[in-house]
Amino acid sequence: MRLLLLSLVICLASCQSGQKKKETATAQVLNGKSVAFDLNGAIEDCESQLEIAVPKLTDLSKHPRLIETNETEWKEIPNGRLVWTSGFYPGILWYMYEITKDEKWKQEAIKRTEVFEDFKTITEHHDIGFMMFPAYGNGYLFGDKKEYKDILLTSAKSLASRYNPKVGTIRSWSNKMHPRWQQHITIIDNMLNLELLFWSAKNGGDKSHYDIAVKHAETTMEHHFRDDNTSWHVVEYDSINGKVLNKHTKQGLHDDSRWSRGQAWGIYGYTLMYRETKDKKFLDFAQKITDKYLELLPEDYIPHWDFDIDTTKDDDRDASAAAVVASSLLELSTYMEDEALQNKYYNAALKMLASLSSEKYSGVGKADSFLLHSTGAKSLGHEIDVALIYADYYYIEALDRLKKMNSVN
Repeated sequence: MRLLLLSLVICLASCQSGQKKKETATAQVLNGKSVAFDLNGAIEDCESQLEIAVPKLTDLSKHPRLIETNETEWKEIPNGRLVWTSGFYPGILWYMYEITKDEKWKQEAIKRTEVFEDFKTITEHHDIGFMMFPAYGNGYLFGDKKEYKDILLTSAKSLASRYNPKVGTIRSWSNKMHPRWQQHITIIDNMLNLELLFWSAKNGGDKSHYDIAVKHAETTMEHHFRDDNTSWHVVEYDSINGKVLNKHTKQGLHDDSRWSRGQAWGIYGYTLMYRETKDKKFLDFAQKITDKYLELLPEDYIPHWDFDIDTTKDDDRDASAAAVVASSLLELSTYMEDEALQNKYYNAALKMLASLSSEKYSGVGKADSFLLHSTGAKSLGHEIDVALIYADYYYIEALDRLKKMNSVN
């Protein structure tokens, strides 16, 4: 994701991103302890990890998805139209280019991005935003690849085709792939795909894409969250009258449990909603669900895969959720007028990043990933205590954001 809200920051950061001086971000006292985070060291670790991994990842028809427990190398899977994770690896490469300005990362990013241009016509599911924007969007923004514009606009049009005005949301999944649900399904993850629609509306696409994104977020805000400000994963709507039929989960512990990455997607999504609309209702809501998430965290700020598990029997964490929230909180902190709130969210993000880069969660010296100990879908029996490519993506995004923020302080 790009910090469009901080164009000045981006401009200044691009002049300084190649510097190799040590940068240490220090948080104020948090939970009785001060937090120091070696930003430059973390960036150098990411680059060294890519130096190891990239020469092994040569099949352009596949992308790295996960590193299994106790293994060291990425498991690659085909770049299929139904596989939502294909855009994160090229997105990581684009961020490394943005941070270092090393041309080799740009060339590698181009090579890994342009193999799935045909995905711009995907209408089978909502994940086209996840698939195209980290790759083509970052390439357009960071690599000056203006030829990606039409690909992104087509992708946005494909995403918008799944919008149902009778419901007020974009339909996430096909019922053929998810037969538990028979009608219009929307999942909390869908909030992140709205960025593609906002970009389209500002860059020559259909202006209705803005309205679709706003209505989707409003409807989700109304129906997807409990009274305690935690999120359901899946909401099923009647396709004709828009009535809520069911509220379920697919990846959480059970339907009424609080799946931590679902909450993370919401925090990220409503923060970007405020960036794009400047509507304070979205900022207020982002704060509410963020504060609830922070309240539920364990001491090291890396959540368990579901907030309602029995931690005496299950200690599996989800570093991917932590990376998503850390990146989002850095942005959220910039929207706070009150200095105490700025510090609250900034310091929390720094604590998350410090934990993620620590011996416990870092992949350095253990595997080819930036991070270890993520959980994809434990309730479904897979991707348990693994490295995940999207955890690495949001982690390097957070590092890029923090570097840009520091460059103007």
